[in-house]
Parts: sequence; structure tokens; C-alpha cells
Amino acid sequence: MAEKPNIIFILIDDLGWKDIGCYGSEFYETPALDKLAGEGMRFTDAYAAAPVCSPTRASIMSGKYPARVGVTDWIDQGGNFHPCKGKLIDAPYIDHLADSEKSIARALKEGGYNTWHVGKWHLGDEPYYPEHHGFDVNIAGCEMGNPGPEGYFSPYNVRNLSDGPEGEYLTDRLTSEAVKLIKNNEERPFFLNLNYYAVHTPIMGKEKYTAKYRAKAKSLGLDRVQTFAEGDYFPAEHKKDRRIKRRLVQSNPEYAAMVQSVDENVGRIMEVLKETGKEENTIIIFTSDNGGLATAEGSPTCNAPLNEGKGWMYEGGTREPLIVRWPAEIEEDTICREPVTSPDFYPTIMEMVGLDLLPEQHKDGVSLLSMLKGEQDCLNREAIYWHYPHYGNQGGTPGSSIRMGDYKLIHFYENDRVELYNLAEDIGEKNDISAVKSDLAAKMRKMLAEWREDMAAEAPEPNPDFEPWREDQGPGEGCF
Repeated sequence: MAEKPNIIFILIDDLGWKDIGCYGSEFYETPALDKLAGEGMRFTDAYAAAPVCSPTRASIMSGKYPARVGVTDWIDQGGNFHPCKGKLIDAPYIDHLADSEKSIARALKEGGYNTWHVGKWHLGDEPYYPEHHGFDVNIAGCEMGNPGPEGYFSPYNVRNLSDGPEGEYLTDRLTSEAVKLIKNNEERPFFLNLNYYAVHTPIMGKEKYTAKYRAKAKSLGLDRVQTFAEGDYFPAEHKKDRRIKRRLVQSNPEYAAMVQSVDENVGRIMEVLKETGKEENTIIIFTSDNGGLATAEGSPTCNAPLNEGKGWMYEGGTREPLIVRWPAEIEEDTICREPVTSPDFYPTIMEMVGLDLLPEQHKDGVSLLSMLKGEQDCLNREAIYWHYPHYGNQGGTPGSSIRMGDYKLIHFYENDRVELYNLAEDIGEKNDISAVKSDLAAKMRKMLAEWREDMAAEAPEPNPDFEPWREDQGPGEGCF
């Protein structure tokens, strides 16, 4: 029997679809990722299962849509922000990945793999840490969603880090821990779940890189163009006195420096695979947990031509970079335009390594293996779905959506309206065609409603205490 391949799953936090050179960025520099894409398959229409982090992470681990596992918003330990209120009141959600879910790590461990988690977890406090979900090793995985008050220059609130240089950049440290595991691996194949905290806030890049991009922005004239557009006030009460601030161009030097550090560290992973002779028999999957942060909290990146960003139901909130490299099986420099989503990783990995599928566990995912090998052009499914019954901290409102072929319909719950877009012709979602294609909109809305029912999806409720703070706001109308 052939030796089972190693798997490295690299998940970046808040990396936007256009934050990589091979996806069109002209400001950020990502030579290692561009090389990775050139050696494998790059997906143009890959999606996170949610526009925020924890639901997507739960979906990857479980092979299910967030609505099915009940983790539909970022996990707010202590409930400091939830439920958010506006015209509606956020739907309830679970603050951990239930131990009843047989994670991909547990399935691989039972299949003979060493299983390692390095980096961000954000799927619940104890007793729901990675070591309780099938990981033999947990380095830096805890309940927190960011590196803490000292930012990326402090190993704050991370677990089991070995000693390193004082003030070491956290992204570098996590890679060093991963490199150590790879070098010291036993004969068994390994699954490395490498989840960087970057490029999440706080936006802190190494000064030498920040200075480089500051000069680059000036040389390109980006310091003389309009950087932001002020939008409406936020729709949730806790931010009602602030306006949405949309970034119009990629030009933030600190964010660019963070992207470069991520790229540099992916290069380090590639180098250690080559050094240890594991390069040819290691699968690398690289993606992000939600869209780039473009409308709030400093708005460090721009997702154009996609609409909006993290926390929104539009394309900028959920469309992600996805690169898969497997020298033994995937042809170099190939592109896939088929829509794929987070639950697909579980069955894909299981089939890649020759383990029996677990359809009752990863019931919302479809294996991408035949497509990765070039044996088929598309998947046998009618649509993919999202459900985000929450107010995003970035300005988005509660809703759900469906993509069927080139068409995407969004159902906004505050006023029970839908918008329909043809993404092949209108990737920026500028032209709502729901009135022109009313029959299609009605069909997709019905499919979405039936899917929510199958998921037993939680719904937000009207806010009985809502008092409009702007002239354009009326009472909430509920949703389903």
C-alpha cells in the first residue's frame, strides 16, 4: 500500500480574497503563495461558510454548515457583545464546537495520523480545546480570538509555546513550532492544522516591512488618493453613534507588512518540507476563515471588486483565496472556477488519504478530489448556502443567502427583502436583478427557506424595545 500523504491545512484569519498577488493584489507582495498557487490548483470561487471566524472554523472541523452545528457567530466568551440588537435581536448560538462532533482531526487520528493544532482555535473554552477534539498536540490554541494587549510581539494567552527570543513576532513563533513538529515527526503521517492569528487586528507589522510598504504606497501615489468613504451609521445599537468606514484601495503599510509575514512563513513551511524530503507527499491547503476587514475597526484592507467585507453577506464577506497543492495528484498551475465551501474540506481530505467517508458527520460537504485531479469539471450539487442571523461588528445585518450556479440571492431579515445577482456578470453585486428575474428569485428564496428548515436554523426576533435613531429606520419585521 502506498504511503499515506501528510496534510497541512493553513487557515489565515481575516485574509481577503484579493489580498494575494495571484488573486490580483498590486500592493501586497506574496511570492511564496504565488509560487504555491503555480504548483497546484487555485480556486476563484471558494467560500468560507460564514462571514466571521468561529462558524467557518466549526464548519471546517465538522464538515457541516454552521447553522447545523449551532455555531453561527464569532464566539464571544462571557457574552460581552451578544446578543446584538437593532431592529432585530440576534439569534441565539452555541459558544463551542460540541464534543459530539467527530472532528476531521479525530477521524484522521483514528486513521493512523499524528494530529497537531498550532495557532488560533476560537471554538470554545475548556473543555472544548483542540486536545478534546482529536488533536495529539495543541500549541497556542485557546478560546481567545487575538494575540492580546501586546499584539503580535508577545506570546500572550497561547498554550504550550516553547521558549523563544524575547519580542519574537507571533506569526514567526507559530511557524517555528510547526517546523519543529515536522522535523521531529515519527514514521506515521501527520495532519498539521496551522491556524495563524494574523492578519486579524491588532494591525501590527514588523517595522522593516511597514517602512517598505510606506515607501511603496508613496511611490505609487497611493498617499494622494482617497482612501476611505464614510457610509451609513451602524445598524446595531452598540455602535449606533459611529459610521461605517469603507476602504477604497489597498494601501495600509502595516497590513501589507502582516501579509508579507504570513507569506514569508508559508515559505518557511515549504522549505522544511523540501529539507526533510516530505515535499512530494504532503498536501497543502491554504485558505481564510472570512473576508477581509474593509468597513470597520480601522478598515485595513479593500476587497474590491468584491462588495463589502468581513461581517457582511456580500461576496467580500465570504469569498476566499483557496490554494491546494499535492504534487503527486494535482496538475501544476491549474484554476478551478467551481463554487466550493468550508464543509467540503472534511470529505475531500478523507478521500485524499484513502479513509472511509463518514457521511453522517460531514453531511454538508462534497469531496473535491475528482475535480482536483482534473477528472471532472463541476460538482453534483444544486447550491451552497449561508446563514448569519446576527449583526456583524463591521456593519452587516442578519440574513442568509444561497448561490446556485452563477446566481446568488441574499435574504435580509430586518425588512424581509431579497437581492439577486448574476456573479458571472456582476461580481461586485451592484445590479440587483430580483425584480427582473422574479421567478428565479422566488425559486431560490423557497430553496433557502427549505434549507433553513432542514438545518433547524435559529432566527433573530423583532426587538420590542427598538426606537429608531435615524429617519430611515422602521420597526423590525422579523424574518423567516
